[in-house]
Amino acid sequence: MQRTIFNTPLLTPLLRQIARLLLKLHGWRVIGDRRALALKKYVLIGAPHTSNWDGYYFILAALKLGVTPQWMGKDKLFRFPLGPLMRWFGGIAVDRSKTNNLVQATVDKFNECKSLIVVVPPEGTRGRGERWKSGFYHIARGAAVPVVCGFINFARREVGMEKVLEMGGNLKAELERLRAYYADKVGRYPAHYTPPA
Repeated sequence: MQRTIFNTPLLTPLLRQIARLLLKLHGWRVIGDRRALALKKYVLIGAPHTSNWDGYYFILAALKLGVTPQWMGKDKLFRFPLGPLMRWFGGIAVDRSKTNNLVQATVDKFNECKSLIVVVPPEGTRGRGERWKSGFYHIARGAAVPVVCGFINFARREVGMEKVLEMGGNLKAELERLRAYYADKVGRYPAHYTPPA
């Protein structure tokens, strides 16, 4: 397994303590669903995504919860000099020359690994868009893994992951379930949020 900020011996336990302290100082609460925390493989939705602060609080929450999330990115992002840092923050390089389909590349990665948590922000941008991108759904269906609802809620100062969903064959119905779940989750900039549609 790739060494990241979430699983580096000696350093990660110290970072977990720092994360707990920072969350307490910020007045934030972390919520972790036991069923989600017990899973080895799943797609982790990151929403709402309206600010760079989302990533900061998400990293603190992941450290506190003891999960090891990763994200897929174009191999160009992993070139010198930032490559090692990107990998340490959980990045997995995908060679887009072998496939133009990031969804399939992620499904293939799931099939290769015994444990993998892949974070997908379905809004695709921190600004308001037209609709959620459906990649998370197709990855989960293709890899036969569940979706876990990761969330941030600035209104209540809460961050975490708490709902495990098996994706059925009707994308529209699944987006409606997700719309209901995220309806009370408030991003740092609520006007920038793109709800599932």
